[in-house]
Amino acid sequence: MDKQRNSGITAGGLHILAMALMLCDHMWAALFPAAEWLTCLGRLAFPIFSFLLAEGFFHTHNLRRYLLRLLLGAVLSEIPFNLMYSGSVFYPFHQNVLWTFLLSLLLMALMDRVRQRFRPLPAVLGCCVLAAAGFLLGYGAMLDYYGAGVLTPLAFYAFRGRNWRCFLGQLACLYLLHVRLLGGYFYEISIAGFQVQLVQQGLALLALAPIWLYRGRQGPHGRAFQTVCYGFYPAHMLVLYAIRGLLLS
Repeated sequence: MDKQRNSGITAGGLHILAMALMLCDHMWAALFPAAEWLTCLGRLAFPIFSFLLAEGFFHTHNLRRYLLRLLLGAVLSEIPFNLMYSGSVFYPFHQNVLWTFLLSLLLMALMDRVRQRFRPLPAVLGCCVLAAAGFLLGYGAMLDYYGAGVLTPLAFYAFRGRNWRCFLGQLACLYLLHVRLLGGYFYEISIAGFQVQLVQQGLALLALAPIWLYRGRQGPHGRAFQTVCYGFYPAHMLVLYAIRGLLLS
C-alpha cells in the first residue's frame, strides 16, 4: 500500500506541471497565436489548479491566511494580466484567474458551514443555492472562465476521493462545465471515415489523468516553493508582455 502511495505524482509536481501548461497557453496568447498546440496543452492547466485549490482547502491550517494570499495575489496580478490580455493597465472586462479561485474558495468555506449546521437535505439545497450564486457572479464579474470556472474547483470539493464514484463525478462535471458550457471552438477530425468534432476546451478532461495519479503526497511545499508558485503567475505575464513589446518595436 505504501509503495503504491509513493508511486503517484505529488501536489508539488502537479503545481509545476500546471504552471508549465499555463505558460504554454499564455505564450500562445501573447507571442505565438499560430501555434494552436500551445493553447491545446494549456487547456489542462485550469482543472489541475482547481483540484489543487480544493485540496488546499481541505489541508490548510489557516483558511483566513489562505484567502488573504489569494486576495493579495489577485490584486498584484491584475495589472500584469491586463497588460498581457489587452495591452493596457486598466481593462475591466475580464478579471484574472485568481479572482475566480478566490470566489471558489469562499464558496467552499460557506458550503462547509452549511453542511455542518444543517441536516443533509437542507444542506444539499443550501450548497446548490451557493453554487448557483457563484455561477452567476462568475459571469456578472467577468471572471476568468466565468461561471464554469467558479464551479470547477467545487466539483473537486464535492467529489473528493479515490473511488470510481468520485472519478465519475469529476469526469461528468468537467464534461458539463468545459465541453457543454465553455465549449465552442472545435476541430473537425476524421476517425475511420467519420467526421468528429473535437471541442478544444474539452481537452481539459485530459487533466484528470495526472490528477488521478495524485495520492496525497505533498512533495515540495515550503514557504519558498509557495512564494514561487504565487509569484510565477504575475511575473510570467509581465515577462511575456515585455517580450511582445520588444518583438513589436
